[in-house]
Amino acid sequence: MKDTITYQDFIKLDIRVGEVTEATNVQNSTKLIRLLVDFGSDIGTRTILAGLAKWYAPSDFENQKFLFIVNLEPRKMAGEESQGMTLAADVDGLPKIVPAPNNLPNGTQIR
Repeated sequence: MKDTITYQDFIKLDIRVGEVTEATNVQNSTKLIRLLVDFGSDIGTRTILAGLAKWYAPSDFENQKFLFIVNLEPRKMAGEESQGMTLAADVDGLPKIVPAPNNLPNGTQIR
């Protein structure tokens, strides 16, 4: 288990439902998949790079809803900027992406 955090630390995370409208492998990377994610009208569309290409194909993401952290500082990876992070569970050392129910609108905040 990781160190205990306060509730105030937890509420700093902005976790949202996003729908992947396009997913492609990142050129010159064996690890990254580029996701174009629709977060609704308040946030819009963002590019998120997911280091999941070893376990998933881009088609596993397209037209699916997942949970993302949208208020992380942007990060450069493989010459591109990622504007958030995909949430994944650790199951026996393997990442399992966290789906969101289809009935939740894009941009819905998770608390």
